Amino acid sequence: MRFLALGPLALVVPLLAAQQPIGRTSATEVKVSGAVDISHGETVLGNGSEITAGDQEVKITLTRGGELRLCSTSSVHLSKDRSIDDPASSALMMALDRGAIEASYTVGKYSDVLLTPDLRILVSGPGQAELSIRVNTNGDTCVDNHGAAAPYVTVSSQLEGGAYRVLPDQRVNFEHGSLHEVVDHEPEACGCPKAPVTTVAGAVGGPSSTPADTAFPIAESEGLAKPPAPSATPEVPPGETHAQVTVPLTYTGEHPAAAAPSAPPPAPAAPVPPPTPPPAEPPETPKQSGFFHRVGHFFSKIFGK
Repeated sequence: MRFLALGPLALVVPLLAAQQPIGRTSATEVKVSGAVDISHGETVLGNGSEITAGDQEVKITLTRGGELRLCSTSSVHLSKDRSIDDPASSALMMALDRGAIEASYTVGKYSDVLLTPDLRILVSGPGQAELSIRVNTNGDTCVDNHGAAAPYVTVSSQLEGGAYRVLPDQRVNFEHGSLHEVVDHEPEACGCPKAPVTTVAGAVGGPSSTPADTAFPIAESEGLAKPPAPSATPEVPPGETHAQVTVPLTYTGEHPAAAAPSAPPPAPAAPVPPPTPPPAEPPETPKQSGFFHRVGHFFSKIFGK
């Protein structure tokens, strides 16, 4: 046995004897053990090999055709099914303790078997396998038999007995690895988790863009918050000129401004009585004239009155 280093994880490599390999991978961030070898920059996986993925998904190309995708941090053991006596058989025996794996291949003459700590999953032909299997730390085992031409998938318990058939295009979750706790329409995906969306800081979309230009609040996109009120400034399509003019307001008596429409007149008030005219002054006594007036005037001069 000899040790090689490929990427951040250690690689344990004993040389393969003369045998038909199961598959190969060009991934470097992996840890492999068992019957493996290095050839032309690839890791060749033989009967009884084990491969553990690092932080990235690992693609394994099968010698018989098709591929396996081992999800990040998952570990799988690969070997040929020794229960079949036919030397031409390429049936696989896979063991998944924890993690997730996706399989895409045409099912052959003999069935493939995938073992988990609690379940035995039999994949029988004919059919085109688009199979995803995930096992978490609680033993929950999710099986997605995707596609209308999916193979015949039977799940049996290694401890409780019994069997459950996963129909084509059906996704099932066996809670705690039990056939008695089955969610036959599992909403969550069974395969590799989707990569998280990375937000790039700084200007995005061109020299003049800003973070505000590319903001997309989740609350608004999900309908959890009302969008902001529209701007009072009209939007102008590209290529058109927009002008905004400010004119001072003036007033002259020669050209009065047109009266703005007024509100309807108020209801008429109670009639007001006319003002009372002031009392008339007494008429002035007319001056006396004639004979008696002249006689009185004469005596006035005599007596000084």
